[in-house]
Amino acid sequence: MAALIKSIGKRYRSAVILTALLILLVALPAYVSTSSYTIILITNILMYVVMAESWTIFSGPTGYISLAPAAFFGVGVYASAILGDILPLPLVVLAGGVASFILAFFVGSATLRLRGMYFTMFTFGLVELVRNLVHWWEVNITGTVGRLISSEDPLTVFYSMVAIFLAVLLASHLLGRSRFGLALQGIGESEEAAAHSGVNVDRVKAVTFGVSAFFMGLTGATMCWRWSYIDPTTAFNIQYSFMPVLMAIFGGMGHFYGPIIGATVFSLIEELLTTKFPYYYMLTFGLIMIVVIVFMPHGLTGAIEKWRRVGKRGTVKATYDVGKT
Repeated sequence: MAALIKSIGKRYRSAVILTALLILLVALPAYVSTSSYTIILITNILMYVVMAESWTIFSGPTGYISLAPAAFFGVGVYASAILGDILPLPLVVLAGGVASFILAFFVGSATLRLRGMYFTMFTFGLVELVRNLVHWWEVNITGTVGRLISSEDPLTVFYSMVAIFLAVLLASHLLGRSRFGLALQGIGESEEAAAHSGVNVDRVKAVTFGVSAFFMGLTGATMCWRWSYIDPTTAFNIQYSFMPVLMAIFGGMGHFYGPIIGATVFSLIEELLTTKFPYYYMLTFGLIMIVVIVFMPHGLTGAIEKWRRVGKRGTVKATYDVGKT
């Protein structure tokens, strides 16, 4: 009976922890000012958590390293900026996600035959392509670069990010246990074998790439309401491509909660370094990543699992030695 209870506890441990986390997030504004630094900081953390988890949905199982998150985030930002005065906030956010999904689906359908470094370089170039297209459109069509935004209440943005956070976790969980998830794992292990077994490789990759971009677009459309002005450089900042990738690697992509831990810890480290050591921020950041990659190749969660296994082996050995004596 005790073993059964322990097994059930392990099975639902993640769900209990995430439920408690969501309750804390929802209740947080009741204990702090809605415009306080805490709300702003946690909103930023949630933004990076969603971006890292979204990136992992596609790149984690397939091994395709995409540097396109900034393109999809920026499309969401501009969708929100353009439609913000026309549609209510929920529809504006949804429009940003749909626009990013459409872009990712069609781009993915045409380019996901590329692999390895070629795919990575293309996705990096996609960010610059979209940014320059938007800049050209503003200069030659609208006649102005950038646009003013009517900022939303920080609490509205915060709760919107909590809802997107919940949505991306559910999508990641359900996708990982679906036929699509199995197909993605097969593609990551051997794309040719997956195709020979009947998987429509191109469709699976394109759809999943679009789903990943959908949540990035939702995030961009929501975070746009925190700013009073946006332009192509702000919306398509390349930082939004590199940071989610580094956070996912830092946390570990082998576990469902890896990107969450990685994005949270990485965001807090970034906040500490930029406020306390602004002149040594990038140097310290780079050193931290080198240490993680060299000594923790599977990220924080991989290191934790390794330490737990070592601890269990030590406990078992000690018990065995005591039994012998």
